[in-house]
Amino acid sequence: MKRYAPFIIVGLVAAVAIGGGTIFYRAKLAANPPLRISKETADAKQTGHVLGPADAPLTLEEFGDFQCPPCGKLSEPINQLQKQYNLRVIFREFPLPVHAHAREAACAAEAAGMQGRFWQMHDMLFREQAVWSNSPDARTLFSAYAGMLQLDLDRFKRDMDSSEVVQQVESDQQRGALIGVQTTPTIFLNNQAVPPEQLKPENLAGAVEAAVKNVKPSS
Repeated sequence: MKRYAPFIIVGLVAAVAIGGGTIFYRAKLAANPPLRISKETADAKQTGHVLGPADAPLTLEEFGDFQCPPCGKLSEPINQLQKQYNLRVIFREFPLPVHAHAREAACAAEAAGMQGRFWQMHDMLFREQAVWSNSPDARTLFSAYAGMLQLDLDRFKRDMDSSEVVQQVESDQQRGALIGVQTTPTIFLNNQAVPPEQLKPENLAGAVEAAVKNVKPSS
């Protein structure tokens, strides 16, 4: 029996370690449950920018930062998925403090939205992200983009600093904070968060396809 004692002790230690690890993992999950949008939050009246039909079976809601490189890489794939599956796409402003021009870019998109050109500016900002992100005067470039979109430039410049635009950006950020959003991009498919490993252009299509297949047909 003494001969086997060391092996028994090692086995007990391993069992305790595994058990402790399982408890720790479950505790971590409990403390940081997978993100989802509650029915109350989903039903709350929120102004936002929506692309696609209101009765689409699948809604993709993104919390994004125009200066976030991964967000930029997903922009065009999301546009293609929207057309392919006739998705309802919602974009929420979530500029991160770490990005010097992100908040100003969000205001530029919202100012363009005041003239009915949000999605055009949205696409422009992501397409030109590498240019304005490294510019010491991003605001001048935003005005140039507004001119390319044939916006009223005087109004665009006023709207960028308006309380209405600032309030919209803050409202989106508050909604994200309420849900638990901390990083960008954060994407929900029918109120369920897409796992981080699927937030790549080559993987998001599979997540959307699977979500479309799982949608219950309306009775």
